[in-house]
This record gives sequence, structure tokens and C-alpha cells, in this order.
Amino acid sequence: MSVSKAFKVLISHPTVPVAALQLLRSRGAETIVCQSVPPSQDEILAKVAGVDAIYWAHYQPLNAVILDAAGSQLRAVSTMSSGIDFVDVPEFQRRQIPLGHTPGVVKNAVADLAIGLMLAAGRNFHAGRCDIEKSQWVTEQIDWLMGQEIRDSTVGFFGFGGISQAIAKRLQSWDVAKIIYTTRTRLANDADYKAEHVPFECLLQESDFLVVAAPLTDQTRGKFDAEAFKLMKRSAIFVNVARGGLVQQKDLHTALSTGQIFAAGLDVTTPEPLPADDPLLKLPNCVILPHLGTQTWKTTVEMSLLAANNIINAIEGKPMIRPAY
Repeated sequence: MSVSKAFKVLISHPTVPVAALQLLRSRGAETIVCQSVPPSQDEILAKVAGVDAIYWAHYQPLNAVILDAAGSQLRAVSTMSSGIDFVDVPEFQRRQIPLGHTPGVVKNAVADLAIGLMLAAGRNFHAGRCDIEKSQWVTEQIDWLMGQEIRDSTVGFFGFGGISQAIAKRLQSWDVAKIIYTTRTRLANDADYKAEHVPFECLLQESDFLVVAAPLTDQTRGKFDAEAFKLMKRSAIFVNVARGGLVQQKDLHTALSTGQIFAAGLDVTTPEPLPADDPLLKLPNCVILPHLGTQTWKTTVEMSLLAANNIINAIEGKPMIRPAY
């Protein structure tokens, strides 16, 4: 069923899944698709004037410059992302423009990857590969590349939203000893995951695996610094699937290179892309991925459809499925 009146939607990236474009067009949308990869602000500014909605499918700043270029008729914007740290949310609130995003659907893909990083960092995947490449595969040494098991461990979470809960759900069959988490307040459903709410200092001191899955805000920026790493166990594995900005990377490098913590697994860094000469890439006990958390076709299509439905709902005068504010 189409909406009563045709509407124009700017699509900021040419490789948005076809399913999302077909859905928008089936509801009366004229889609204006930007062709530049990476997206070009000049092209966006040239094409955005007069549109009714913006489908933002990349991570460049989404701010007053874009909104001014679009014009006062703009009725809806949705990102195709869970995090919105690149969006000037107060500007949207000031203008009362509906803003959507796509959390929730990303949780399973990111949870799978987070457990992969726990295993890879804890069991020396990268260090082992480095030894192979240097012809240092050891065969006659019992204690070579000894790692840390998830079994009987305490797994801690900084943030306990959808992603952390999806990880905790998977861990129910891994025979962990304890699940703990730090959030501003205790969550009503934490018993569903046999999880215990603890202060941040306790999280640092007790976690064998510490998984960061919290939004990047003024309060969380740089939260994991030298003082935090000093409180962690020397056998601890640090995993970040949130945003690189939560971590002071120089302090993490120091913690890893001096043995303050055992290893780290990172899907996010600052900056992104990470330069090829970054010191973290030289460490055998640091597994780094190029922000692959949502990079599966199933999740990407689900994200794209949610973003499209956010826009359709707003155009039809209904609440967005996942509003950002």
C-alpha cells in the first residue's frame, strides 16, 4: 500500500540493499541515490534540496549543514546504523525533525563477533599466526602460547543493552562462573541472564573477560584509560565492540605491551580506518578487526529495512519504529 502522496528520499550511498529501495518505492517514494563511494558531501548537498526524507547510510557528520541544504520541508531522517555519535541530535531536536536509527537488529551479528574476539584474543590466535609467519612454530615446549578459557571465567560487560544481553545469552552454554555488568542503574531483567550489577571499579577488578558494548557519550568517552587498565587482572582479556572513543588507545597499548592485561580484541578503533603503522598493530596480543560487527548480509538487509520503515512511518504521520530521541 502506498502513502497518499509521493515523496522524495535522498539515499546517501549507492549500495544500500535493493530490498530497502524497493520498499520505499512501493510506498510512493522517489529515491534520489547518491553515487559517490565514499559518499561525497558535495554530491549530497547538490541533491538533497527539496527532499522529504534522508536515508543516511554512512558515518559522515549529519548536522545543520545537511539539514539547511535539505530545506524546511524535510520530514524525516533515518540512519542505517545503531550508533549515532556522528549525528547532531540536539539540532534535530531543536528543529523537531524525526530521527531514526537501527539498533536491536545488529545485536546478534555483533554478539557473534564479540565472542569470536574473546576466543581469538584469549587463545592467542594472532600471536600464533605471527609465530608461524616468522617460522617460530614451537613443537617441544609445553607452555607455549598458553591462553585463557571462557569456561569458569567471570565475564564483565560495560553496558548491558541488546548487544551485551545477546552475548550473555550465548554464554549461558559456555559454563562461565559469573556474569557482571556496569550500567548507571540496575536493569530489571538482569536475572534472565544470571547477571549481577556492579560498580565500575568492581567490573575492572573482577572481570576475566571485559566486553565494552556501550554508546559513546560525553560520559563514556575515554572511560578506559591508564587508571582503568591498572585495576584489571594481568590475565584479563579486553574486548571492544562499541566505539573506539571509549578507549584511550595509547593507554591500552601500554597495558598490553607491559603485561598489565593479557590481551585485547578490538572491532572498533580511533581513527577508522586505523593507519597501517599504528603501534597497536605491532602487538601480538592485540586482535584488531576493521569494524566488521554488522557485516553480514542478513543483518545489513534487516538494518536497511528498519531504516526504510522508520522513514515510511514518519512520512505517514506515525511514530518511527526506532526513534533516536
